[in-house]
Amino acid sequence: MGTEGAEVSRSLIVDRPGAHRLVRREVPVPGPGEVLVRVAAAGICMSDREVYDGRRDAGYVRYPVVPGHEWSGIVEAVGKGVDPALTGRGTVAEGFRACGVCERCRCGETSLCDGGYAETGFTEPGAFADHLTLPARLLHPLHDDADLRAAALLEPAAVVAAAVRAGRPGPGERIAVVGAGTLGLLAVQLLAASSPAELTVVDPRGARGEQALRFGASEALSPEESTCARGRFDLVVETAGASTTAAAACLLARRGGRVVLTGMFTPGADGIDPVHLSVSQLEIRSVFGAPSSAWSDAVRAFRLGLIDPAPLITHEYPLERFDEAIALVGAGDPKTGKVLLRP
Repeated sequence: MGTEGAEVSRSLIVDRPGAHRLVRREVPVPGPGEVLVRVAAAGICMSDREVYDGRRDAGYVRYPVVPGHEWSGIVEAVGKGVDPALTGRGTVAEGFRACGVCERCRCGETSLCDGGYAETGFTEPGAFADHLTLPARLLHPLHDDADLRAAALLEPAAVVAAAVRAGRPGPGERIAVVGAGTLGLLAVQLLAASSPAELTVVDPRGARGEQALRFGASEALSPEESTCARGRFDLVVETAGASTTAAAACLLARRGGRVVLTGMFTPGADGIDPVHLSVSQLEIRSVFGAPSSAWSDAVRAFRLGLIDPAPLITHEYPLERFDEAIALVGAGDPKTGKVLLRP
């Protein structure tokens, strides 16, 4: 079908690892129960880089794909059965296409859906595009004056909110965050709201440590310096996903402490010492994505100003410069924070 005379919508398609193209099509029409969103901003994260490089597990990506799972936008149109009052609202949306009827979904654990893995930007068309259609039930509308540029980071904020739920921080506790990337710095902001006695960040990059201090951390340590703090913390939230950080996070926790792993680890990462785990009686949880409840937590925290993702953004590019934008992600430059695409 041609696009002559019709409004055009662009999408960035990754056909296979290392191969992408920008296509122009007619603006999609939302089906029953769906909404059409005009994308305002979309973040690029390491998972997107893995998709582009072909390093994501084959069970968690389907080529060709339009990436983009961190995004914000405005509802432009609604399909049959959807409240028309959503039109014009700023919004974000859950990435997992949970079935809503399996046992885990019925228990509220939508990120553990038994219906099979499906996620916006990995197996379903994502937000590296002008427009996105998705089920209206996944939306989390924003307050009227929300900063849509900052709201594009509410997906990683929801992951952090899931980690905080799992970690159950209490007032006066000693807390450590391992990693000061996007997840780590958002975790600092959210954990600072729990009134910890100590909030320590561990990261090899001095500039990231300084930023963590501005966001509410009480101390910033390098990994080498952190060895002196082993066994000190009631709660340790690991966000880096580096080869050594899961094992290191467990060593930082006190006996009987809690550890939450949120980083995406690659094969060959250091294992957790089972003897230390057993003798120390640690409680360990892991987080992959975020259930609906954590999305609600993140959106509320954003509305209340408990988290402000805007300072994490360092680069913004149009869709046409995707190759430059994706090259920045994971390149190791400590001055590179969150990279956005702005359709």
